[in-house]
Amino acid sequence: MEKSKNLTMADIAKLAGVSEATVSRALKNSPLINKETRAKVQRVAAENNYEINAAARNFRLKKTHTLAVVLMVDRDWGHEVTDAFLLVLLGSIADEASHHGYDLLLATNPRQIYDMNGYYIESKRADGLIIIGQGRNDARLDLLATKKAPFIVWGAHVEEHNYLTVGSDNETGAEDATALLIKNGRKRIAFMGDERHPEVEHRLKGYKKALQKASIPIDDQLIIKTDFSRSDGYNKTDQVLLGEGRDFDAIFAVSDNVAIGAMKRLTEAGKIIPDDVAVIGFDDISLASFSSPGLTTVHQDITQGGKCLVQNLLDIMAGKTVDHVALPAKLVIRQSCGSA
Repeated sequence: MEKSKNLTMADIAKLAGVSEATVSRALKNSPLINKETRAKVQRVAAENNYEINAAARNFRLKKTHTLAVVLMVDRDWGHEVTDAFLLVLLGSIADEASHHGYDLLLATNPRQIYDMNGYYIESKRADGLIIIGQGRNDARLDLLATKKAPFIVWGAHVEEHNYLTVGSDNETGAEDATALLIKNGRKRIAFMGDERHPEVEHRLKGYKKALQKASIPIDDQLIIKTDFSRSDGYNKTDQVLLGEGRDFDAIFAVSDNVAIGAMKRLTEAGKIIPDDVAVIGFDDISLASFSSPGLTTVHQDITQGGKCLVQNLLDIMAGKTVDHVALPAKLVIRQSCGSA
């Protein structure tokens, strides 16, 4: 059957016995319309070969029905688009965006684009932005906030930055992890991460807070700058902790990747985990439960995080009041920390 060229949304509404607004929502698979009505409208539209002219609709409404996801990944920090953590977060964002009738535009930290509001929003490439990561306190995010662009950031809330975030309770997660190591008798706990990253800064605060509560002196020799990669976890364990003979009996790493890299080098050096060195990571990527021994880690609910990013961005776009979100970060105890 040929497509009906003159069929309008009003015609479909009349045939289905519903309003035009219901037809519009049903054809976008909106959850606001119940399943039975959606199915009926979609069946009537299909039987009559009716399709929404998306380009015309977007032009009329001055909307793209697209959300841009900008990945502030930086290989200098050990970030990779293929990281398990990032892939789960992106999958959750994609599912939630689709649920609300939005497509995604994916971009990877285009450094040459300073004015992201002009590039994505004003040019009508997207209706809103989800920024994954804050980089090294990237000034472009402050510019977006100044221009009142509709955007939200996955990361840590920092008082001096005037933009909204969704992230995990990094400080509490790190404090709980360090406190567990202390409870298990560890007193020389190395911290592996770089506090120039806002999330890591919060994790370092939690680490220090746990030590202070236990009256354990903070030793700067045990705060080791690393990026987020397994290779840097391996290399810094080799070159600094072992190579320089630093006295340590535990490691709290700011990512599971760093922890897994450190564990590999420790094992090669003949160290028994957790007897000689206890290790805790952060993220709870799928590989953590398959490492040997199983990696104790701080779980981030990134599936819920992805949903929250989309929901809060849509609220921002609708002019609603939105606040920062810090999702609970919970310990997942496996063999590497030395708990029975």
